[in-house]
Amino acid sequence: MIQRFIELGEGYSDLYELIEIGRANKERVAFLLALQTKKNEKEVVSLAIILKPTNPGNFQPIYICREGIPNPESIPNKRYDMFQELATQIDKNIIKIDIKPSTLFPEKELFYQHLIGILRMNRYLAPLS
Repeated sequence: MIQRFIELGEGYSDLYELIEIGRANKERVAFLLALQTKKNEKEVVSLAIILKPTNPGNFQPIYICREGIPNPESIPNKRYDMFQELATQIDKNIIKIDIKPSTLFPEKELFYQHLIGILRMNRYLAPLS
């Protein structure tokens, strides 16, 4: 199985695309994630959607808007509210996970490999087969 992050942006206008992906693929949505961290002394979240693997092909995408949305526990905001509305519309809960910021990793790819490990460990992604 191939599991890969697909970064849409930091959660500004690209958040609308993330929400549309969730609406258009509501039968394939496995999990909605709010990955919470502290970046440059600001509490932020990365919002992500994990889709069920394709059949055939065994490709599992994880669409993400990385670290550009204020953490709603610190600063309530409309962008997070829109993601919450998506969760309600497709009858899913938002899973909150505390993570390290991407700035601690020398390459973005290493950050995403770290996240895949966390998601596998918590059984939100299938183990390697």
